[in-house]
Amino acid sequence: MTPPTFTDILRAKRTIARHLPQTLLAHYPALDKLCGARILVKHENQQLTGAFKVRGGINLVSQLSADERTRGIISASTGNHGQSIAYAARLFDARAIIVVPEQANPVKVAAMRDLGAEVLFHGADFDAARSHCETLAHREKLRYIHSANEPLLLAGVATVALEILEAAPEVTTIIVPVGGGSGAAAACLVAHTLNPQIKVIGVQAERAPAAYKSWRAHELLEDNMETAAEGLATRVGFEMTQRILWERLDEFVLVSEDEILRAIGLYVEKAHTLAEAAGAASLAATLKLRERLAGHTVALVLSGGNITIEQLRTALSHDQHQNPKSALTILGQGKEKD
Repeated sequence: MTPPTFTDILRAKRTIARHLPQTLLAHYPALDKLCGARILVKHENQQLTGAFKVRGGINLVSQLSADERTRGIISASTGNHGQSIAYAARLFDARAIIVVPEQANPVKVAAMRDLGAEVLFHGADFDAARSHCETLAHREKLRYIHSANEPLLLAGVATVALEILEAAPEVTTIIVPVGGGSGAAAACLVAHTLNPQIKVIGVQAERAPAAYKSWRAHELLEDNMETAAEGLATRVGFEMTQRILWERLDEFVLVSEDEILRAIGLYVEKAHTLAEAAGAASLAATLKLRERLAGHTVALVLSGGNITIEQLRTALSHDQHQNPKSALTILGQGKEKD
């Protein structure tokens, strides 16, 4: 597998621009104060599917053959990648099957079905679903789309970082959540080309550290997967994205479940926006690296906002418990007045 070139990324930008508007890159002084740096948030939670993955789906499916689209495409996902494939399949008239874990996020499952995809449940986690998906793809002669090891997908996802640096070339650091690693690997490709001085930092959950440990060891490792952040929930590192990360990622940090929950609440309170757990991870990492990032201009990829009501309640309740004086206490108790 050969990673996409910068020319591939520019072509992807042209393809995606025909189907998606650019997302907002917003500055929040309240987050500056919390983080000790100038914070710019890339609002991929405002995508039509609620997450950044749709960029890769559109770029890849748009270039499939008519035969591949007719026979059908299949992929495994915890939700956001699946939505991207479902959305692109509908856009380009392809049959789509998405295999998800048995306890997949119901908001994301409903969205995939609404977009016309067939959703199959299998296994306790993403990697079990992926293994079953690969078996089905071979048996049914479907075009299998891996969630990370796809150059066209990666080129599409790379347009996130490209838009960030076109809008704010002064950015010194980009922080990206890591599950399979497509977002972070793509950001590395763009930063390396446009300004090698920019630092790209990946962030994963402490309770699902396979990509982090693979990056540190420079080999594909498997580890436990116990995080509630489904977008970060992988048990093994992926080949193409890891090879890019080994060469170009500047730093990789782990954040706790508590830190992720706090970041979800802070996005509601300080930026008036919804972040799912994986999407909030970049803010959680910034708070953890506060002293080191002081004075920098930091772009946070808010990778998705597909959060359930119950997940949001958990995050707000956590914030209320940790910080009783927070405005979230009022919101959580339903006592806010106009």
